[in-house]
Amino acid sequence: MDQTTPETPGTTPSTSAPRRVVVVGGGMVAQRFVEALRDRDTAGAHHVTVLAEEPRAPYDRVALTSFFSGRDINDLALGDATLWDDPLVHLVRGDAATSIDRTAQVVTTASGRTYAYDELVLATGSDAAVPPIEGADLPGVFVYRTIDDVVALRGWVEEQGRRWTRPVRGAVIGGGLLGLEAAGALHALGAQATVIQFTSHLMSAQVDLGGGQALKRLINDLGVAVRCDTATSRMRPSRRTGAVGRLDFADGGRLDVDVVVLATGVRPRDELGRAMELEIGPRGGVVVDDACRTGVPGIWAIGEVACIGGACLGLVAPGYAMAEIVVDRLLGGAATFPGADTATKLKLAGVDVASWGDAFATTPGAMEVVWADPVGGVYKKLVLADDGTTLLGGVLVGDASAYASLRPMVGRVLPGDPAAFLLPEGGGPRADLELPDDAGVCSCNNVSAGTVRGAVRDHGCTDLAGVKACTKAGTSCGSCLPLVKKLMTTELEQAGIEVSNALCEHFDLSRVQLYDAVRAAGLTTFSEVVARFATDAAGRGCDLCKPAIASMLSAVAPAHVLEGERATLQDTNDHVMANMQKDGTYSVVPRIPGGEVTPDGLLAIGQVAKDFGLYTKITGGQRIDMFGARIDQLPAIWQRLVDAGFESGHAYGKSLRTVKSCVGSTWCRFGVQDAVGLAVDLELRYRGLRSPHKIKLGVSGCARECAEARGKDVGVIATDQGWNVYVGGNGGFTPRHAVLLAEDLSTEDLVRTIDRFLMYYVRTADRLQRTAAWVADYEGGVDAIRQVVLEDSLGIGADLDAAMAQHLENYEDEWAATLADPAKLAHFRSFVNAPDQHDDTLAYVAERGQARPATPAERSGPVLVAGTTLEVRA
Repeated sequence: MDQTTPETPGTTPSTSAPRRVVVVGGGMVAQRFVEALRDRDTAGAHHVTVLAEEPRAPYDRVALTSFFSGRDINDLALGDATLWDDPLVHLVRGDAATSIDRTAQVVTTASGRTYAYDELVLATGSDAAVPPIEGADLPGVFVYRTIDDVVALRGWVEEQGRRWTRPVRGAVIGGGLLGLEAAGALHALGAQATVIQFTSHLMSAQVDLGGGQALKRLINDLGVAVRCDTATSRMRPSRRTGAVGRLDFADGGRLDVDVVVLATGVRPRDELGRAMELEIGPRGGVVVDDACRTGVPGIWAIGEVACIGGACLGLVAPGYAMAEIVVDRLLGGAATFPGADTATKLKLAGVDVASWGDAFATTPGAMEVVWADPVGGVYKKLVLADDGTTLLGGVLVGDASAYASLRPMVGRVLPGDPAAFLLPEGGGPRADLELPDDAGVCSCNNVSAGTVRGAVRDHGCTDLAGVKACTKAGTSCGSCLPLVKKLMTTELEQAGIEVSNALCEHFDLSRVQLYDAVRAAGLTTFSEVVARFATDAAGRGCDLCKPAIASMLSAVAPAHVLEGERATLQDTNDHVMANMQKDGTYSVVPRIPGGEVTPDGLLAIGQVAKDFGLYTKITGGQRIDMFGARIDQLPAIWQRLVDAGFESGHAYGKSLRTVKSCVGSTWCRFGVQDAVGLAVDLELRYRGLRSPHKIKLGVSGCARECAEARGKDVGVIATDQGWNVYVGGNGGFTPRHAVLLAEDLSTEDLVRTIDRFLMYYVRTADRLQRTAAWVADYEGGVDAIRQVVLEDSLGIGADLDAAMAQHLENYEDEWAATLADPAKLAHFRSFVNAPDQHDDTLAYVAERGQARPATPAERSGPVLVAGTTLEVRA
């Protein structure tokens, strides 16, 4: 039957029959085409039918990974749902086009229905490329392309998790953007993840070798292993299950697996174009000109199926541009393809990577300006034209905060010294980057800075949601949202309008406002906070508000991190009170206040490490870190350490980490005060203090600064008259020196000053804001904070003192409390094989000279241990 009108009857505003447009494909680009056509075709001259293969409306394929962090599938829907209720729009779901008669101008679907067209738009996208590897069709091997794919992957991993008494072992073949997101998904599901990359480094199509090396460090820190320069030759089935069980590599290596994700690229879905004998590109895809026309009048191709300029473009931004071009042409315009914006940003929590423009400096005469911090995992590069000022492109790894501002400046002259845009904040003077109105802000939706400003100035948008709805900026991949928000905020401030700083979409209150509200209301649980203050009382929270509220509750209503529903608010490290390492084992860090430890204490730590076969390292915070513990071993290790007088070092939480100290006047001939004694007292005082971000302190016994106190959140330096205190310093991605808060304080005054500074920070800082950024952003800066802390300008000094007193009164060692509570101990169940299993083929290889003894108990089951390599011997 000829389906030329919507199944739901409706009228059209056009007096003549509208032209019939059939879109084959129901993805993001198809949705953009329909949206643009209905926005611009005010006369109703076209009726559009969308033939979608999937049984759902177009959704945000770019955000698929968010499904693994708790986002509902329904939240991935694109645009306004009422678009599909338009009488001039007909969406056919779950019925793929199977053939096209270009002479009769009719499309036939799998169900046998036919749809006549006047204009045909191919938007079939692409499929995941499956490499020709033996065993790629085994159960447990997945691609990562559609909602059905990720649902199936999640179900498989959860099923394997119930099957085994050890972590699920996962591998991702392909270390590009999609591969790293897939690895993050496996990690979020609690599986071990290893990325297998054929080339020399990760994301080799977007970043250079230096950036790839920094990226590998970040991925390892996330808990994901990486193997580069590795080709997979075969996938072998498990003898027990018949599903995938092992990968064999071309270099002779192997990896045992329970699940494999293929992320080796995509291939255009051009089979319909081939069947119609349309021209096909050398690497696939339907060839189109710069107006997206095929060689047959009335047939267009857009998105990943289109071969334009000799290439198929696997990014959403060029696909959206093509959709707009075809709409313009259908309405009588003359738009042409402007070229592809290949800027990319990795969407993986905890890993910041961005690449844009001529990232590999292929332009003749191009120059590269590079700043790298290998220890911190930061790599930044700007590519400049031969004039040394015009930006051509760049790569940011580890700290991509400048991406949103720099990407729109491609082809423009950077103000001031370009190198200043790469240095850490405070590392040198940096000129203000004022984007001109014609600078592109959102490449996905072709939105300029002027359009964003106009949304605020001319259309009355006063929040980010309003600007997004008005301009479509940030509604696709979302990487431009920081810049969009900055432009919006600046425009609002210039208009004298108050700017919203809501915590997240679930709370209209800022973190500071919500903290005060929770404290005033006396709330003690997340459910109470949601019911009282959330915009959607039925919401379950998100990755923004859950940890922020957990931090608030720990301050206003102290309780164990695993107490009741608080356990659901914590990330992996807080949940198990240890740090997960890249192979799925954990590190244990007992507190050693001020770095001071007795010989007996050292012996106790050494014996624990020896008995459990743990790799040991002295940390930068004067503690001993022990790596390689299985989750079921943690309580036994804690028990030994607690019995020896140690407690949790809180190396895992957003809380006090360490108070670093030199030896001070106790031993040093230059020391003028007891730095060690003060450091011990401060660490014992502030241990376990949960805060918006981690806190580090330092105490130096003289001006020689051996404890590097001015690189800490709070730094104390001894003087002949007492103590100087500095605040707002930190290392990491954006190192900053602390600034002087007060001089020559007595020990009593010093402690009260630090008490109030920390509690005021806990109360008023934004979500995940370090003290350095808080001090810099605080209105009036350190001078205003000094008035609050030292002069009690707000009259809250007694309140801050009482808050610290409450912290001291309610402190308990989380390790000891867990050991005393069987319910909490139940969280630490075994992840090793049954004791009667045995495998003589496993041998442990020493790491960095530290021999690892294999005890009889450990020989009963193979265990991966951090810092070691498993060698398989025939």
